[in-house]
Amino acid sequence: MEDNTKQPLTADASLYNGQPSDTGLSCPSAGLTSRTPSISKNKGGVSVKNVPDASKQWFVLRVSYGRIIKAKAFVETKGFECYVPMRYKEVRKQGKKRIITEPLLPSFLFVHATAEQVETLLYEIKVSTNESRNLLSYYFDHTYQRQDNPDRNPPLTICDEAMNNFIRLTSIKNPHIIPVTTEIIQYKLGDIVIVTEGDFKDIHGRVARIAGQQRVIVELFDGCLVATAYVPKEAMRKEKSITLLD
Repeated sequence: MEDNTKQPLTADASLYNGQPSDTGLSCPSAGLTSRTPSISKNKGGVSVKNVPDASKQWFVLRVSYGRIIKAKAFVETKGFECYVPMRYKEVRKQGKKRIITEPLLPSFLFVHATAEQVETLLYEIKVSTNESRNLLSYYFDHTYQRQDNPDRNPPLTICDEAMNNFIRLTSIKNPHIIPVTTEIIQYKLGDIVIVTEGDFKDIHGRVARIAGQQRVIVELFDGCLVATAYVPKEAMRKEKSITLLD
């Protein structure tokens, strides 16, 4: 059976990050702490407090179908740091509006570890005793080849700056933060900006229009894009250069 991750929340969420009228990142490289990322609330939203460790990287791991919560629990019992982005979804039950949670990207688990730790982690547990499939496997970076083996791709890892930006965005309890594909973006990704006020303050990304609304897109790696809710023009500032990319 699949994991049931839907749990009611008490937090309210609204559609708009500002006035309700529309005015208008990936770090691949090849390479776990004892808890999930330390995130605290502040006046501007969410603060990510990961202490840099040069020996560890954020690995993108693929999870076998329907086992994301099991995978997260397994990694945490081993004392490793991991992150599962959750989606805060509005539903109506018996005429009342409620917010539930479900995995935003149910096929991926993000693990902060050394290459050696991840290697041992991947082959320690199977989906079940009578199956040969691993619970976790590498998600490979197809943008370049390994130096020691040009015919193969290295595991995909994410730099700290991009991962912190992604965690900050996906930790906001707003049901209108959604995963997107390039097909539903109505025009080409535009200016690189930083949000300067509202729920999404300090989020870095690119401006795009989705479902008739101006939003900011955060791209963690190729094909992994997450959109904010509506952000008005006056609540963002154009960046001269992006600092999230290696």
